[in-house]
Amino acid sequence: MARLTPVPRADAAEGIVTTMYDFIFGDRDPVAEPGLSNGTPGDWWTVFAQSPELMAHCVSGFAFYRSDERELPKELRELAQTRTGWAKESRFVYSQHCKASRDNGVPEEKIAAIASWQTSDVFTSAERAVLAWTDALVLQGGRASDETFAALREHLSELAILELTYITCWYDLHAVMSKALRLELDDVEDRMTELTGPGITRSLRPDAEPE
Repeated sequence: MARLTPVPRADAAEGIVTTMYDFIFGDRDPVAEPGLSNGTPGDWWTVFAQSPELMAHCVSGFAFYRSDERELPKELRELAQTRTGWAKESRFVYSQHCKASRDNGVPEEKIAAIASWQTSDVFTSAERAVLAWTDALVLQGGRASDETFAALREHLSELAILELTYITCWYDLHAVMSKALRLELDDVEDRMTELTGPGITRSLRPDAEPE
C-alpha cells in the first residue's frame, strides 16, 4: 500500500482537490472505493491531496504538456514518456503512457518496441533521436553527447527540444516519486532479494550446510 496516508473525500480541501476528485472519481470516496477503469487504484491523487498547492502545481504541469500550444509533436512526446517509464522501471508511468501513446496515434508495433528501440527498425530517424535524448536524460542523468544533441537538432526546433527535455524530466520525477512512495502500479516489493529457502545454504563455501 502507499507509504503516505491517502485523503478521503470527507477530509478533502475545497478547491483543486475536490475538483479533481469529482473529475477523476465522480461522486464516490476514492479511499473507501478505490480504483479506476485503467486498472490503477488512484492513490496518486489521494496522497497528493495532502497538499492542495502541490496538486495544483502538478495539474498545471499536466495541462502544460497536453496543451495544443506545444510545438513538440504529441507522438514524439508520448514515445519519450513511455520510454521514461520503462527506463526508470516505473510500471505506473510506463503503463499510463502506453495507453496515452495509443490515444495519440502511436502504432502498437512502436509501443511494443520501446524496450528495445536501439535494435528495432520500426522507428523513424526523428523518433530514434528523441528516444536517444530520452535515455541521455533518464539513464545518463542528463549527460548527453554533442552527437546525440546534433541528431535531435536535425528534427526538432530549439523550442520543441526545450519542451521535450522539460516534459521528459517531469515524468522522470513522477516515476521516481511513484516508486519511492509506492503509489499506483508501483506498489511492489523490490525484486532484488537473496534467494533463500529449504535446502539452500547461507554461504557459497562448498562445505556449508543447507538450512
